Amino acid sequence: MSNADKVERRSNDESAPVLVRKAKRWLIIIAVVALALAIFGIVTRKIEQGRLAEWTQKQAVPSVATTLPLKGSGQQELILPAVIQGLFNAEIRARVNGYIKEWRYDIGARLKSGEILAVIDAPDLDQQFEQAKGELSRAVAHMNLAKLTSKRWEALRSSTAVSQQSADEKSGDTEAKVADLSAAKSNLERLNALEGFKQIIAPFDCVVTARKIDIGVLVGPGNQLELFDVSDIHQVYIYVRVPQAYASQLVEGMKTTLTLPQYKNRVFNARLLSTSSAIAESSRTLLVQLIADNPDYALLPGAYTEVHFSLSGNPGVMRVPSNTLFYRNNAVNVAIVGPDQKVTVKKVEIVRDLGEVVEVTGVSPSDRLIQYPSETIGNGDVVKIAEKEHAESGSSAKKAEAK
Repeated sequence: MSNADKVERRSNDESAPVLVRKAKRWLIIIAVVALALAIFGIVTRKIEQGRLAEWTQKQAVPSVATTLPLKGSGQQELILPAVIQGLFNAEIRARVNGYIKEWRYDIGARLKSGEILAVIDAPDLDQQFEQAKGELSRAVAHMNLAKLTSKRWEALRSSTAVSQQSADEKSGDTEAKVADLSAAKSNLERLNALEGFKQIIAPFDCVVTARKIDIGVLVGPGNQLELFDVSDIHQVYIYVRVPQAYASQLVEGMKTTLTLPQYKNRVFNARLLSTSSAIAESSRTLLVQLIADNPDYALLPGAYTEVHFSLSGNPGVMRVPSNTLFYRNNAVNVAIVGPDQKVTVKKVEIVRDLGEVVEVTGVSPSDRLIQYPSETIGNGDVVKIAEKEHAESGSSAKKAEAK
C-alpha cells in the first residue's frame, strides 16, 4: 500500500465520526422543533377552547332591553261607544179598517200633540155607526112603549082586571127594554170612538222619523201595518255599556260629555240618569242610561256617539309599553329583571288599553320590565341588560304616554 492510499484511508476514518455527530445533531434539532410545534399546537388549542367556552357562555345569557313603568294620571278618561234614542218613540198603527184617504206630514216634520198625521176612509165603520144610531132610536121607542104598557097594567091590576102575573111580566119587559137601550147606547159610543180613530194624530210633541204608507193603502188592526214612526227628541236617552271594573265609580247625576262623528268641533253635555243594576253575564258590562237636552235636534235617534266619562285615577295604576306584556296560563304577565340580573315573571291586570301604552296594576315604579320577552322566559333565568336599549325604551314609553 502506498503512502497516498494510507493517507486517504486515514482521512476517511477520521471523517466518519464527524458525519455521525452531525446527523445526531440534526435529529435532535428536528425532534426539538417537532416537540415545540406539538406543544405550541396544544397550547393554541387550549386557548381557543377557552375562548370558545367563554364566548358560548356569554351567548347563553340573552341580552334584553328594559323599561321602567310610569305612574298613571290622577284622572282618567273612559271613552265608550253608545247609541242615542228618543225620549219617547212610537210606531203608529191603524185602529180601524179602511183605506188611507190622505196623509199630511212626511219625514222630518215637527208636530204638536194632537195634530192630524193622516185620515182613513172607513165606509164599513161609517155604515155600522149609522146602523147603531137606528138601533138606539128603536131601543128608545121600545123602552117608552114598555113603560106605558107597564103603567097601564099596574092601573088595571088595582081594579083586579088583570092578574098579578101579567102585571109583573109587563114590568119585567120594561126592565129588559131599558137594558136594550143601555146596550144600544154603549155600542153607539164604541163606534163613535172608532170613528175618531179615522184620524191618525200625533200622541205627543214629536218628529216624524218614518212614513210607511201612501194614499189608497189598506190598513187596519188585522194587517198590523205601521203608518208612521215618531219620536220625541227634545231630550234624548243615551245607552252605553260600561265594563264591570268601572261600575263602582258611576253615580246618579254624574256629568259626562258626548262626541259625534258628524260634529267634529262640538261637545254635548249629558248626565247619568240610571243603571240597570245588573252585570250582563255575556259581556260583564253594566247598562247605563244617560239623558241629554236636545233643543236644536242635533242629537238624532239611532245615532252612534262616544261617551266620555271622567273618572278618578287609581294610585296603583302604572303605564307600561304594550310590548312588555305576554300571555301565559290564561293571564297577562310581565318579566321583571332583579338586581341580580335574574328574571321574575309576574301577573298583572289590565285596567285600560291605550294602544302603545297599557295601564295595569301589579307593578311598581322601580320594576325593570323586559321588552318583547321570549315565550320561553321563566323565573330564575339570567339575562343581560342592554343599557342603550334601556334608555331608548324609556324615552319611547314617555312619548307614547304623551300621545
